[in-house]
Amino acid sequence: MKLKLKLNKSVKLFLIMLSGSLILSLWVLMDAFFIPQTYVKVVTPSDAERTAEPKVLTEVAYKDEDIAISISTVVEDEVTYHVVDILLSDIRFLKSAFAKNIYGKNVVETTSEMAQDHQAILAFNGDFYGSRNSGLLIRNGEFFRDDARKAPNNRALLIDDSGDFQFVTEGVSDGESYVNKGIIHSLSYGPVLVEDGKVSELDSRVGFTSSSRTAIGMIEPLHYLLIVVDQNGKQSKGMRLDTLAKLFVKLNAVSAYNLDGGSSSTLWFNGRIINQPSHVGIFSDERSISDILYIGY
Repeated sequence: MKLKLKLNKSVKLFLIMLSGSLILSLWVLMDAFFIPQTYVKVVTPSDAERTAEPKVLTEVAYKDEDIAISISTVVEDEVTYHVVDILLSDIRFLKSAFAKNIYGKNVVETTSEMAQDHQAILAFNGDFYGSRNSGLLIRNGEFFRDDARKAPNNRALLIDDSGDFQFVTEGVSDGESYVNKGIIHSLSYGPVLVEDGKVSELDSRVGFTSSSRTAIGMIEPLHYLLIVVDQNGKQSKGMRLDTLAKLFVKLNAVSAYNLDGGSSSTLWFNGRIINQPSHVGIFSDERSISDILYIGY
């Protein structure tokens, strides 16, 4: 009888500990992926004014005195990808926006919603900064975060006030010092695809499966290439990162950086989605994300 009582107490203690562990695990999961956390309300600057009406505006092209955009869709080797050529007169026309204009965690909107809210001409997904607590974060010349990620994937892309690209290892300098040196945007995803005109050596643990991709490259300051790759079953099988890097070099990019991909990859232009996002949700065929980059005034 005493043995039975001791056994029951042990079982009860085990169940209490198990329940506590499950509740804690559930809370950590909810906190990491679902519970929105607002840190600060952010207003995207719009100090630039359109100097003239668009001289060219079609389903795949836009041009005025400050901005020129052209989009080409390529289908080859069972892969569909979209190449966007972007030429700007000033870096202030490349902007970033946060979902609901909030810097926070798990605060999300679709690329289309953010693009329309900010009257973008062209928009594409960023680095989904709000899905994690680490990574250098500078947007529109404002510093938000510089908690360094761990190697090997800990190099960030910086875009300065002349429109030039540079790559840095996170944690070497603090974020505010970068802003003081004229950095307008940082992107913290990666890896670096092209550096100094050459394909970067990629870590064997990343990028060697085919997937939807979004990546940005630079031919020269203020002249950029954006490549968005579809993955939607038989129509397009996606692309490996090493293949994407070689494509950027072929298109004369001297620098290129991988952004968030998979179901986040979305290319929006002049009021419509150009690519075929791999996300299919209950209410939208776009994935809700934390941030975009866009071209606009």
